[in-house]
Amino acid sequence: MTATSLRLALAQLNPTIGDICGNADKVRAARRIAGDAGAELLMLPELFLCGYPPEDLVLKPAFQDACRKACEALARETGDGGPAVLLGLPWAEGGKLYNAYALLDGGLIQSVRFKVALPDYGVFDDSRVFSPGPLPGPVVFRDKVRLGLPICEDIWSEEVVECLAETGAEILLAPNGSPYRRDVGDERMNVAVARVVESGLPLVYLNQLGGQDELVFDGASFVLAADRTLAHQLPAFREAVVVTDWAREAGQWRAQPGEIAAIESGDEADYAACVLGLRDYVGKSGFRGVVLGLSGGLDSALCAAIAVDALGPGRVTCVMMPSRFTAQQSLDDAKACAKALGVRYETLPIAAPVAGFEAALAGLFAGTQPDVTEENLQSRARGTLLMALSNKFGWMLVTTGNKSEMSCGYATLYGDMNGGFNPIKDVYKTQAFRLAQLRNHWQPAGALGRDGVVIPESIMARPPSAELREGQTDQDALPPYEVLDAILACLIEREMRVADIVALGHERETVLAVERLLHRAEYKRRQAAPGVKVTGRNLGRDRRYPIVNAFSDGGEGAYEPDATLVKGVGRPGGESFDF
Repeated sequence: MTATSLRLALAQLNPTIGDICGNADKVRAARRIAGDAGAELLMLPELFLCGYPPEDLVLKPAFQDACRKACEALARETGDGGPAVLLGLPWAEGGKLYNAYALLDGGLIQSVRFKVALPDYGVFDDSRVFSPGPLPGPVVFRDKVRLGLPICEDIWSEEVVECLAETGAEILLAPNGSPYRRDVGDERMNVAVARVVESGLPLVYLNQLGGQDELVFDGASFVLAADRTLAHQLPAFREAVVVTDWAREAGQWRAQPGEIAAIESGDEADYAACVLGLRDYVGKSGFRGVVLGLSGGLDSALCAAIAVDALGPGRVTCVMMPSRFTAQQSLDDAKACAKALGVRYETLPIAAPVAGFEAALAGLFAGTQPDVTEENLQSRARGTLLMALSNKFGWMLVTTGNKSEMSCGYATLYGDMNGGFNPIKDVYKTQAFRLAQLRNHWQPAGALGRDGVVIPESIMARPPSAELREGQTDQDALPPYEVLDAILACLIEREMRVADIVALGHERETVLAVERLLHRAEYKRRQAAPGVKVTGRNLGRDRRYPIVNAFSDGGEGAYEPDATLVKGVGRPGGESFDF
């Protein structure tokens, strides 16, 4: 192979799961852009034709057929002499289903490679629906370069890349469906650098973009040279088609330096993920806009700001639903927030609906004392009114509970938990304050909301309250949020023992109380709306706990097993060994 140059186009695009025709049209549009730029090859992310992750939808034979038919149509179109296409799709062969990556060129499907490493941890369940492929060799492209095509998880260990390097690969092109979580970019870069060092080969990391249910794919694709220098960095949270130029120098391919986009990190990245996740959930589901209850509190104000940045003020309706416990300050703050955001703002008092519920229940409740039941009637009246607006006008109801509340069950089923999607479901209360402060002086690229202060400072200064009784604050029922969130992060993200959390300086009874709340609220979370994942472990796909669960960590600390009681431990094949 004596070719000395290659022009490769990278398409960091936003597919919709199941919209095979629409995704194929995105491939065609990107191919036209690549062709106009003189590119010879267009690369798409993992499973782009069907969208990732397709979950059990991919097991439907009709779905598999539709993907194959669309792939073949795209392959025929490459007979026009334009750019070849590297395309991900499910591939049925020999009674098995594979996560495949195909080279389409010259009117044919020239080569197909299958994903080897199938993740089944965290949010992933690839091994549930796909069969692992064999260790791959490189694909020869137009007799000029041997391409190694490790698919996503294939680069997270050495085996696949080592095999490709040993069998003659010259460039590693890795299509990915890697969802966002905080600091994941550093992890991806570390893994990519390790593979480059081990193989001595340059690597293209091309990631999917867009929201899919709880997951947000942030893009942030990049190109590493064989000497580990960063040749290209694509933006995060935005689509991009970028053409890269490659030259063979001293027998090795090198990417010519290109644009290095700035990548959001920390709270900025989390906020951008919430915006993209809500935008795509609403858009891909076909809703005209959204409606949410604007209480004058922090969480609903933050969600309103996210909704406006995602959809624009014209597609967001905010509703204040005061009760006799609603403070004048809440009314003033809600109105000011709505005005700053530029959204439609309505007021629906709930006194009459609540009185109706109380009257209907008066006979059965006779002789009992008012308690949380009557408080929850207020929340449920609000939820009913908001759902009526959703039904009547085709607006999706945004629910606004943060991760701290959802963890502890500090939310009302069929009340404030009503809704189709929650952009801050994976945001702890302490971070919600930070995101609100952040949004008042910054907004992500492509945001459709106004610049400047959109969440009144008075909202952030007030003690959080559900305002379901006179003088109520969140801290009546929960520890201070700084304490609560630190304990929850230990229990959820790190699965720490109670004793180890206490050793960090937390009060034992507080930790035990929070753990009890966390376990008891599982039944509520199973009925909660999906929401954007931003942490390492969200209360959804990542964390699958039984609803009925009698276990409690008593706080005794780690137990040291008595090895003298164990005669043998079984091994595969029935063998055992003695200690």
